[in-house]
This record gives sequence, structure tokens and C-alpha cells, in this order.
Amino acid sequence: MKKQTKLLALAAVMVFLVLPLAVFELTTSQNETTQSASHNGPIRVACVGDSITAESGYPSDLQALLGANYTVGNFGSSGSTVSLNSWKPYMNQTEFQMALDFNPDIVIIMLGTNDDLMGLHQYNDSFEDDYGKLITSFQQTKNNPTVIIANSPPIFSNATDLSPAYLAETIIPKIQHLANTMNLPEIDVYDALGDQPDSFVDGVHPNSQGASVIANEVYNSMDSIYDLNQTS
Repeated sequence: MKKQTKLLALAAVMVFLVLPLAVFELTTSQNETTQSASHNGPIRVACVGDSITAESGYPSDLQALLGANYTVGNFGSSGSTVSLNSWKPYMNQTEFQMALDFNPDIVIIMLGTNDDLMGLHQYNDSFEDDYGKLITSFQQTKNNPTVIIANSPPIFSNATDLSPAYLAETIIPKIQHLANTMNLPEIDVYDALGDQPDSFVDGVHPNSQGASVIANEVYNSMDSIYDLNQTS
């Protein structure tokens, strides 16, 4: 009788020890399945920017280049800036929250043109810090997306409060420096459109031809990172 009691006690201890392990394994398996399911479906690409993104049509051209395995979202906000001291910081716009909620796998950011406005030059010492905050906001989302920075296209008009020289000599170098500092891929939209004034509607905003150039530059940058022929 004592022997049976000891065996029963031993069995109870074994159940006590094994049951949590089984539950742990089941929970782990469920978590892995959920995690895997969250990455099923098309790869999500968020295009973040100002009116050049919102209105040029380049995200639509990029979607056509990438095909059905990708979903490209246009989260451009016209008139928005990198600077958090401006009248319209991108991070204060609805499109920013929409881009975060999109849960992107890849984020293409093309901002900086509006930071070239004369009234914002006084804030450009904090340009890189503010840009870094924007980038980090995306990097901290659950998919830990790849962030790719596209520098702004050139300006071919002197009829606005935008300075072609200031963009080239101040804004673009800051974007390039930030990309190097944060070890992020950079898309050189500025040079790609540098000799194409006819690719702009008004010297600032790209037309359909300019949008096609931007989309191809973005596609080529993504291809160099992911080898799109292997993932398509």
C-alpha cells in the first residue's frame, strides 16, 4: 500500500512538471504560427513624403513595377516638412499615423523640399535630429521595416520661396549624412533628375515622366537590397 502511495505521488509530481512544459510548447507553437501568419500576403511598401509623393504618381508606377507580391501605399502629405518646428511637420499629419498603421515591411521616405523654404532655414540645425525621430518611429513598429531614404529632386524654378542652391548645398548633404550615420540605403533622386527640367510640371513637382524616373530609382534600390527577381 505504501508502495502504491509513493507511485501515485511520483506520478502526480511528473504531471505537475510536464504539464507546464506542454503548455509552454503549445503557447510557443501558437505564437510562431501567429507570427508567421502576420507576414503572409503581399509585402507592404509605404511611400512617405510631401506633395512630390502625394501628387506625382510615383507610388502607382512603383506598384506596377513591383507587381502583385507587393502592396504600395501612398502616404504623401502635401506641404509637409521634416522639421518639427514648421507649420506642417510630417509627424503631425494624419498620413504619418496612417503609414504607421499600414504596418509596412519597407518604408521609402522622400522629404526635405519644403524644409528648403526660406522661413525654415533657421530650423535646419535640427533637421537631422527631426528626420532621425521620424525614421526611428517606423523602425520601432512591429515589422521592424527596412527604411530607405530618397533625397529630394532638384528644383528648376526661381519663382517660389524655394532655393535651388540651398537645397543642393544644405538639405541634400544633410540627408546624405543622415543616411550614412544611420546606415540606411539612400536613393539619389536628385542626381537622377538633375538634367531633366522637362520632367517637372512647374520646376518643383515632377510630371508623369519624372514620376517614372523616381519609381525606377526606388525599384532599383529595392532590387539591390532584396534581389527582386528572387522574391517576385
